This record gives sequence, C-alpha cells and structure tokens, in this order.
Amino acid sequence: MSESDISKLKISRGGSAKPMAPRRRGIKRIVAIVAVAAIAALLVARNMMAPVEVETATVSVAYRSQSFTLLNATGYVVAQRKAAVASKATGRLEWLGVREGSVVRQNDILARLENRDVTATMEQAAANIKVTQANLEQGEAELNEATRNFNRSRDLLAKNFVSQAAHDTAIGRLEKAKAVVSGNRAAIAVAQANHRASQVAVEQTLIRAPFDGVVLTKNANVGDVITPFSSATGSQAAVVTMADMSTLEVEADVSEANLGKIKIDQPCEIQLDAIPEMRFRGKLLRMVPTVDRTKATVLAKVRFAELDPRILPEMSAKVSFLSQEIPEAERAARIAVHPAAVVTRDGKSVVFAIRDGRAVQVAIEAGDKVGELLEIRSGVAAGDKLVLRPPEKLRGGMRVAQGAR
Repeated sequence: MSESDISKLKISRGGSAKPMAPRRRGIKRIVAIVAVAAIAALLVARNMMAPVEVETATVSVAYRSQSFTLLNATGYVVAQRKAAVASKATGRLEWLGVREGSVVRQNDILARLENRDVTATMEQAAANIKVTQANLEQGEAELNEATRNFNRSRDLLAKNFVSQAAHDTAIGRLEKAKAVVSGNRAAIAVAQANHRASQVAVEQTLIRAPFDGVVLTKNANVGDVITPFSSATGSQAAVVTMADMSTLEVEADVSEANLGKIKIDQPCEIQLDAIPEMRFRGKLLRMVPTVDRTKATVLAKVRFAELDPRILPEMSAKVSFLSQEIPEAERAARIAVHPAAVVTRDGKSVVFAIRDGRAVQVAIEAGDKVGELLEIRSGVAAGDKLVLRPPEKLRGGMRVAQGAR
C-alpha cells in the first residue's frame, strides 16, 4: 500500500459510541433497582429481628392459705418461759459447766461460786448436831438412872426404909434428868436448823437450771465476781440466759382497726424469714388486753401447732390470720403465676417463657386459683420468667425485651 493510500485511512471516534449509551443506562437502572431491593430487604429483616417489647412476670410459689387470709401481721418469735439465771449469793465464779446452745434439765448445776467458807460453816453445823446428839444420849442415860433411883426410893418409902427427904432428892434428880433431856433435844433442833441454814448458803453458791431449756447467752466467765444485783463495778448478775424452747410463740402487732377480723383459737399460718420455704400452722392463743397508744396496736400471741428445731427466739415472722383451717392435703406449696401470662394458642393453654433473650412457647396444665394467682401444674418452674399478656404477633423464637413486674 502506498503512502497516498495510507493517508486516506481515518478512525471514526463517534460512530460506535452512540449504540453503547442505552445499554449503559439499562445497567445502571438494574443496579439501582437491586440496591433498593437489598436495602428494603435489610430493613424488613431488621424489623423482623428487632426485639418485641414485653412485660414479664415471675413464676412464684404460692399456698392455698392465701385464698383464706383475712389479715397479715408481722412480729417476732419469743419464748414465753425465759430466765436470766443468777445467784442469790455473792462470790467469784469458780466453775461454769455450760455454753451457748447447751441443753439443760431442771435443777442441773450450771455454775458454781467459790464456797469453801460456807462449806466449812456447814460442816461445823453438822458436827454440832453430832455433839448435841451425844449430849442427848448422855442425858437419856442419866434420866434412866434417875428413873430407877426414883422407883427404888418409892418402894422403900412405902416400907418406911427411907425418909421422905431422901425420896424427895430422888424426885428432884428425876425431874432434873428430864429437863436435861428436853434441853438436849432442843439443842439438836437448833443445831439441825443451823445445818439447814448452812446448806442453803452452800446451795446458793450452786447456780441451777430453773426449768428444762436451752442456754441462749453466756454472760459471765470463770473468775468474774457475781452479785445478786450487779451493783459493784465489773461484777455480773446473770450468769446465763436460758429459754424453754417448748414455749416458743410469735408476738405480732395487730392494728386496733382490724381487731374485728381475729378471735381466740383462730387458725393462723406463720412464715419465718429465716425459713422462707416453710409455712407453719398456728393458732391465736391470746391477746394482751391493752392497746399500745403509740402504735395503735394490740399484741397478739400465736402458738405454733408443731415446733421445728430450726425455730429460734427473736426470728422475724409474718402471721396470716385465716378464715378457716387448711386441710393437710392442701397445705403443700404450688407453682403459680399471674393469670395474664396464660393464653390459648391452637386450642392449648400456653405461656411464653423467656430464655436467652427469646420467647419460648411452653404448653402448660393450669390448675385452681390461688389468691390472685393461677396454679400451674406442669410446664414451668418457680423462678421462670414469663411474658405477661403476650401479643398476638409473638411467636416462639422471637427476641424479646423484658419489662418487670
């Protein structure tokens, strides 16, 4: 090809661009549509994955007695028989044989004061009794001899073998011997009384349990000075404090406005803060016949029907005064929840439990009403979180945001 032919060749720059423009606009339109669809899908997915705002309720333990409760009151467990055990004598504590929690019987020796001085006095009084008894024996021997002499003198006087004066001497000796015997017997009585007094003094150094019970507190230690009224500095009065655990009761304050709801021998149910899983049967034993004007309350005393070793004095207690006695078969605890947590889905009673932030549909068997709650016989356990008033759109597996009730 010659140079003249090459110079005739030209490149067209605009002829082929015109057919490509519509194709590029179509691609851009498709990309925009896909992007909008993706964004819409993301928004829908986000809305579907957003947690449903719900109110929740906790499955609790309920008792049948809640349906028959007329009045609730609070108080404390107290022992009606309680004593601060002390000594009438004054002395240094020499021996202490109990500690907190010791179980003792009536008249058991709990502690002992130093008593060597009073023990010596008692032994001296016992020796005096023996001396006076020996004197009595001697006096009785003299009386026997005087009696024999009197009898002989009387017989001889009847035969005129002795004078009247000699017989009078025998009479005087007999009467003197009788007086000596009487004096010795009185001396023995005095010696025995002194011995008993010394025994009492020794006994007062022995601190004994006044009744069967349990030692609650130990107020003194060996070496402490014990005085009846603890009037001296550094001295103690009560050595131990003890209580009869068989006399435990609950003292509860009842508002005077509610006195019409309670009566003597009314059945009660007692709940202790220290033993929350138990409900104890009780009965209103008596009411203190006076009103506390500062609180406008009357003190009611409720006796336990059955005592438990775990019950201790001064425990906090709640007392429910019931309208009727609850049969033993119905006293067991029941699982219950607010009735609004139970709904019907597909003809079945269900609840929505919240587990790991999601709602789980659980079929349940509903029972009787327990107060304001509904008994759940199967399906859930105490402490489970349930959705309260589940919305119609709620389904199992959905995420939920919990409220509280």
